[in-house]
Amino acid sequence: MLTSIKNSGGVRTLTFNRPEALNAFNDAMFDAVAADLLAASADDSVKVLVITGAGRAFSAGMDLAAPRNGPPAKYGFPGMFEAIVEFPKPIILAINGLGVGFGCTICGLADLVFMASNARLRCPFTSLGLTAEASSTVTFPQLMGYQNAFWSLLSSQWMDAQTCKKLGLVFALTEPEQLLAEVYEYAQILAAQPLASLIATKELLMAPRREGLRAAHKIENVALANLLGGPANLQAVAAFKERRPADFSNF
Repeated sequence: MLTSIKNSGGVRTLTFNRPEALNAFNDAMFDAVAADLLAASADDSVKVLVITGAGRAFSAGMDLAAPRNGPPAKYGFPGMFEAIVEFPKPIILAINGLGVGFGCTICGLADLVFMASNARLRCPFTSLGLTAEASSTVTFPQLMGYQNAFWSLLSSQWMDAQTCKKLGLVFALTEPEQLLAEVYEYAQILAAQPLASLIATKELLMAPRREGLRAAHKIENVALANLLGGPANLQAVAAFKERRPADFSNF
């Protein structure tokens, strides 16, 4: 299974479950997560959704080793993105380990983010000869301010948990062994409230944001398409496969 589901008292936990690939996303996993989001959205017994990762990673982002000529995805990344943006109930992230790419930018799409004190996040887009995704060009400046967002999205540097909390990317830090216990405490507080009130209030918060998120997502996709397969991107992918640093001196 690429994801696993657990229900408890109105709280559903969705776990990214490709630990052997550090929970990196391929088309099948995009489809599985999108399907889980749509199911949780339609299930009135679910009041709060918690998302975490199996093993030592939250998610390593896109699976660069995934084949590019497989069967077409049912939802793919666009469908999963839309399922998150339209999700009517609280989404809480429990970042249990490293988060790279979408494993980091998803922070801007969630409602609350908790992070283990030994976890790290990274937006590696420029180091891959690419650019940012998942509306992070809008959500990160909103959360962190322009200059901090600029550095995180352009430098491809790691951010430790304490930095993420200081910058406003995450809501709270916990000791690793206490992460889910603390997340569930907050989730149960929300789940004790009436579902209609949770949905109505989140809708009031999200309605002004959705247009901007979708517009940013569209623009980012155009920029990504222009860069994907370009000389810098090919250099980065070759370096990844050969386990060496990329050389951008000529780009």
